[in-house]
Amino acid sequence: MRIGAGLAALLAAERGTAMLWAPVALGAGIAVYFRLLVEPGAPALGLLTAFAALGFLAALRTGIGALALPAMVSLGVLLSAGQTERVRAPVLDGSYRGAILGRVVHLDRSASNAPRITLDRVYLPGWAPAATPGRVRVSHSGHIGQGALRPGARVALRGWIAAPNPPVEPWDFDFRRHAWFAGIGAVGYTRDPVVLARDAVDHSLATRIFALRLRISAAIRARLPGAQGGFAAAILTGDRSAIDPSDLDALRASNLAHLLAISGLHMGLLTGFLFAALRIALALFPRLAMRLPAKKLAALVALLGGLFYLALSGASVATQRAFIMAAVALGAILIDRPALTLRAVALAALIVLFVHPVSLLGPGFQMSFAATAALVATYERLGRLRLPERLRAPAWRPLRWVFALVLTSAVAGLATAPFSAFHFNAVARFGLLANVGAVPAMGLLVMPAAVAAGLLLPLGLDGPAFAVMGAGIGHILGVAHWIAGLEGARWHIPAGPPLALSLISLGGVMVIVMRGPLRLGGIVALAVALLFWATTPRPDVLIAEDGRLVGVQGPGARALSAARGNRFAARVWLENDGRGASVDTAYLRPPLHRAAEAVTGGLPAGHELYWTGAKTVSATACREKMLVIAPAWTERPVGKCVFIGREALWQGGAHAIRIDPGGKLHIATVGAASGDRPWTQAGRE
Repeated sequence: MRIGAGLAALLAAERGTAMLWAPVALGAGIAVYFRLLVEPGAPALGLLTAFAALGFLAALRTGIGALALPAMVSLGVLLSAGQTERVRAPVLDGSYRGAILGRVVHLDRSASNAPRITLDRVYLPGWAPAATPGRVRVSHSGHIGQGALRPGARVALRGWIAAPNPPVEPWDFDFRRHAWFAGIGAVGYTRDPVVLARDAVDHSLATRIFALRLRISAAIRARLPGAQGGFAAAILTGDRSAIDPSDLDALRASNLAHLLAISGLHMGLLTGFLFAALRIALALFPRLAMRLPAKKLAALVALLGGLFYLALSGASVATQRAFIMAAVALGAILIDRPALTLRAVALAALIVLFVHPVSLLGPGFQMSFAATAALVATYERLGRLRLPERLRAPAWRPLRWVFALVLTSAVAGLATAPFSAFHFNAVARFGLLANVGAVPAMGLLVMPAAVAAGLLLPLGLDGPAFAVMGAGIGHILGVAHWIAGLEGARWHIPAGPPLALSLISLGGVMVIVMRGPLRLGGIVALAVALLFWATTPRPDVLIAEDGRLVGVQGPGARALSAARGNRFAARVWLENDGRGASVDTAYLRPPLHRAAEAVTGGLPAGHELYWTGAKTVSATACREKMLVIAPAWTERPVGKCVFIGREALWQGGAHAIRIDPGGKLHIATVGAASGDRPWTQAGRE
């Protein structure tokens, strides 16, 4: 009886939290779908549909919201499968070199700061329309013809493109999946001129907004030359083409790169400023303010401003997510509900996952909602505390404001740190200091001045506003470079297993959502996740997809078999190891010995490595406890070695090998980890 009463008390404490668990259940279904190794067929999807319908019906009939949570899991799988089919488009089969014609629909830069063009309505001479990708993204370093980068223009170029690349090691970021959901069927490069084939004839709304974005970006850079102009264009229009690479690196090292991404901070600052400014403006006319619902009118104008900002910035998934969050908060004001509650956060997460299920897998979604939920929960609990009368006096207001700023930065940084470490293998050690020093300038100077500049630009009175915005941006960049220059500014973190991130997410939700003693279970989940992460070793041997590069874990660091070729894979391996060393440094490390056509070295538990680029099978290179890697061999050599040749590399792609203390080799491949999904089936010759 006591056990039953105790359990009833625990469950009673969680009553009314079903809404908060709904996006968690939906996200669990989405995560299950993307972890499947095969695409669910029609019978499985039919059963899930029936199960979801029964679950929702039971919840409606009984009024018990928790009964709908299993149905939400099923719905997550169904929504993900639906999105996969909805975006299905041709992927290039293999590679192509030659003429490429297409319409300019997007301009951006790669992580290495290379300019890129995205084309749709693609034509490849000699290729059937059904096999031609719908969209192609090309990095370019050659001459750009006059008018060639005009939105909607049809351009011609000669380049090399191929199907999106698979992961460089099992369970790493899968660019094929990312490209599938972005509608990109091939990526590549050109060093030849990009010339205008036909001027823009498409006058659709999307093309007009794209053109407006580029015109505004150019106008901003004309009024704010140099680094400030590139930063301003990025945060207002999403155009990062003019950002100096050194500034970008400093922003990343200081944990201020989030200021460039048009996300929750920017949308919140913009809509918040519009809301506050209009309320203050109406308050200056008391008679008018008494007759009009000033608060709701301000919320409506702020909502329309956020919608314009969404369209102007390109409506990326991150910006859509930010707008939905702002719309939920402003919508709550319009219907006289509290604007910032955990229920509002849950509703925003549900909307985002309904529209873009795959966004769950991205760091933007995870970090945005982790920070927002943690901040809302923190301030909800602080709101229940009653400050002493003395601290509520106006004289203490500046101190309260500073405390709120530090607390906000600390809570947001702590909530997002595990996701940043998991996805980017680095944590900014002085990120809190950088945010405390830079974020106020963003909120008090940059965004208000940006709104003022936009309003004054048609009148030709925008000069002072741009001057204020430039001063604020200069301060932010100064803080970024100062923090990045401090010793140990970046803390490199080894890649963690996917299960650790799932446990961290679950633990964080339990701590935020649960109200009773069960909240302690969240702390346990977080501790287990961090312990699991810390004790999961990195692979002893990594092999690139084509077998021409091998990385062996040596004394304290990984050694590479080659200094050239597969440099992208090599950089990712070293980042995943939690090392900041360059590829050239890793090439010089022991324990590998390099010869003309062979690389040898010792491995744990007495094993040996033998890599060869020779085409002829060696009869003596297959001894017991030897790992033989021969990407050109089609036949297995005679002997008791572990052999990885051309066929194994073709079927499995990149390999990761861990050797346990007993000497057993555990081999994982990208092919086995990725499974047989639509984005893994496409683009293979």
